[in-house]
Amino acid sequence: MNKRAAISLGIAWLLFWALMVATAVQEFLRDDSGPLWQPILWESSSALAATLLIAIQRLATRRHDGLLATPARWFMRQALWLPGWWLLFVPLAFGVRHAVYALAGMQYQHEPWLETVIYEDVKISVFFAMFTLITFGVLSFRAAEQANAQLRAAQLAQLTQQMQPHFLFNALNTISSLMHTDVERADATLVQLADVLRATLDVSGQQQAPLSTELRLLRGYARLMQERFADRVQIDWDIDATAGACLVPVMSMQPLLENVFKHTVEKRRGLTRVLVSARRDGPQLVLAIADDAGTLAASAREGGIGTANLRQRLSALHGVDASLELAQLQPAGVRAEVRLPCAC
Repeated sequence: MNKRAAISLGIAWLLFWALMVATAVQEFLRDDSGPLWQPILWESSSALAATLLIAIQRLATRRHDGLLATPARWFMRQALWLPGWWLLFVPLAFGVRHAVYALAGMQYQHEPWLETVIYEDVKISVFFAMFTLITFGVLSFRAAEQANAQLRAAQLAQLTQQMQPHFLFNALNTISSLMHTDVERADATLVQLADVLRATLDVSGQQQAPLSTELRLLRGYARLMQERFADRVQIDWDIDATAGACLVPVMSMQPLLENVFKHTVEKRRGLTRVLVSARRDGPQLVLAIADDAGTLAASAREGGIGTANLRQRLSALHGVDASLELAQLQPAGVRAEVRLPCAC
């Protein structure tokens, strides 16, 4: 949870208990039944016990914030804490009340313990459900804002890397050269460049897109680069037809393929073979791009800007349920693998 979300929840928490204290004082004054510190103590002790319990719960469950994209799982994690509230709330809150009354030389009177526990646990269950919903709303809103900000930054970075002048110059120079030797190939390459630009615009502003849409962009980019590095790269595709509807972060595979061209194909004259694959693995989608000639230095295992952006977006969308790993293959080659949930 970031600072703004924590402040928002803290304000909501204080306002709630301020309202509870004010209501208790108003009812107490209506009955005119004793010192005013008593209703303040009752609600303050409840607030203290609830604050302690919810702080412990929040510290223990914040690692599951990545499950906000699947609300049922997130709420299930929170619901596991409700029995703890039932067991601890009454001893904590009523323990404070009894202690303060004893210090004042008085005895705190209340209903029999069984009735008290049942009544307080029902009340605290309603409170627990209400504040859990508020927490979910605040966290979801902040997560959406963060994901959108990261998406815009990632798209800007990727567009800058892809469509900067030298990229367009090289593509247009390839087309210009082909026009003197093979007009049909030149025309096809120009169409591929237009398709890459069009596909990029089609997904602009989107957070996720079906894998089929992502592959359209990737295939266009791959064909364009194959024309530029003719006879130096061979790209094979192994795509599970049942995975096309799975949602993936927009422009997630292109930077991985771009890394192959930048770090391997451009630096060697021999043929580099690349395999692009997508398959279902139970509830997960596994995307991979592997080459047979690259090397991965220990310092490069985390990747560059594009890889870092992709990791951040995966984390914002799916938390610990998504991952990106770079691995050195033997005797040569690098494999980039993305795992993320697929609910389709």
